[in-house]
Amino acid sequence: MADDAALRKSLICLAAIMAVIGLCTHSLKKMMATYLFGMFAIGGIVLPDWEFFDRPVSQWSSPMSVAQLPPLHPPHASPTPSRFRFYPIRTTIYAIVYGYAFYKWWMYMSS
Repeated sequence: MADDAALRKSLICLAAIMAVIGLCTHSLKKMMATYLFGMFAIGGIVLPDWEFFDRPVSQWSSPMSVAQLPPLHPPHASPTPSRFRFYPIRTTIYAIVYGYAFYKWWMYMSS
């Protein structure tokens, strides 16, 4: 990962949320469920190789060739993070997976 600051901030926020959950619920199980959900979310959003996923969905199961890799520092363009590109299919897949995970986490927390 080129920018470790996003990972560090995410982990610090997760630790703060876990502390609040632990203090409010007095439950180690709910605190651990929050940890697992948070690590799942961080691992799926912050850590992926976005250059790999910035291809059509039909090509995700095949490896990238060297010719497909973007140049490290294009001389005429400023580096823009590809993580903020909008792809409807990828966004739909993420919304379904994380929506379901958040629903299950919320149902566990509210019980």
